[in-house]
Amino acid sequence: MTTKRIYAFALLVSLLGASGCATFRAGTDVAAGRKAYLIESNETALSHFQSAAQADPTYTFGAALPQNTLSYLGRTEYLTGRLPQARQTLQKALSTNTDPNMVRLYMGLTLARGGDRQQGLKEIEGGMRGLYDWLNYFTEAFRFNYGRFWDPRGEIRSAIQTQLATLRGKDIEWPQVLANGEWLGRRMEQEIDWAQRDQRDDYSVQGARGDE
Repeated sequence: MTTKRIYAFALLVSLLGASGCATFRAGTDVAAGRKAYLIESNETALSHFQSAAQADPTYTFGAALPQNTLSYLGRTEYLTGRLPQARQTLQKALSTNTDPNMVRLYMGLTLARGGDRQQGLKEIEGGMRGLYDWLNYFTEAFRFNYGRFWDPRGEIRSAIQTQLATLRGKDIEWPQVLANGEWLGRRMEQEIDWAQRDQRDDYSVQGARGDE
């Protein structure tokens, strides 16, 4: 192997190692950020998501409802009142996230809170409808395995239907609309963890029965 090839190979190995380390750091920060987000410690969550975005803005968490780093960062920027930053971050997330419904929801909340209620309402409604349709599809398409662990009693979908009805009213109560949207975003995030927990518990029971 020539000196040039040895150098190129070493550089490639170095780049791959750096990329792996960045992804690992982003994953660690996203995990910590999600924990803080779920207990409404938004400033702490923001700090973790900022670090994750610096390490690897393309890192994606989750398989069923994948969300990338920018989605999480934009959400917590909104929740901490950083509306211009949230709008910019969420716009980037819309172009890169594999499942845009959560991003659309928070983009709508950001626009509405920032004064653009007409476009905000459109995005909030689109995000809610998208999440409702996704839950219906996912729980039906995978009803014999992991789909049955998502929103098993239909509580989230029932809440979305109620929330959508309020958006079609003549006199929209904006504080309630914003509160509903924030609740839905956090509730969907909780469902990721709860569905995984219930799936693990079910598999553990099935495994125990198989050992009998």
